[in-house]
Amino acid sequence: MMNRALWQGFLAGAAGVAVMTLGEKAEQRLTGRPSSYVPARTLERVAGMPERPGRRPLSVNWAMHYGQGALLGVLRSVMAHAGLRGPWSSAKFTVIRLTSDQILENATGVGAPPQSWPRGELVVDLLHKTVYAFATGAVADALAARSGPGPGQRHAARQQGRHADAGPLPRREAYGR
Repeated sequence: MMNRALWQGFLAGAAGVAVMTLGEKAEQRLTGRPSSYVPARTLERVAGMPERPGRRPLSVNWAMHYGQGALLGVLRSVMAHAGLRGPWSSAKFTVIRLTSDQILENATGVGAPPQSWPRGELVVDLLHKTVYAFATGAVADALAARSGPGPGQRHAARQQGRHADAGPLPRREAYGR
């Protein structure tokens, strides 16, 4: 499972980043919002690369933007292979995506806690990361479904038809009694 989850996750994450980027570029055209170089600054600090104020390192920006998205896609793929699929799982993954950004940006001193952001910037970031998470989830779920149901889905199928308050499954009687 892990080999499949790895390559499928990279693929799903890259697809999610592509969809998110298309949405970001469309939003920027409509709103006039400039591109952010926070991903580049974060990668420069994480990797110990030299920083040059005023420089806008596009290749470093893209490396962090796509690299982080592809790597996190592996986690979403593992979720899908474990049977955690669909919109609820993608919503949970949205939180993981946002948390990953905040950990890296705040630990490196590049970012600030979201509660300190202007509301408009916060809404835009939440929207784009949600698009990423759901696009990544759709691809990861579709690829994992080709392998069959995950363990959680098999368990749920065994439990269908039972009421939540029906109690434990009956135990097998001891032999010879």
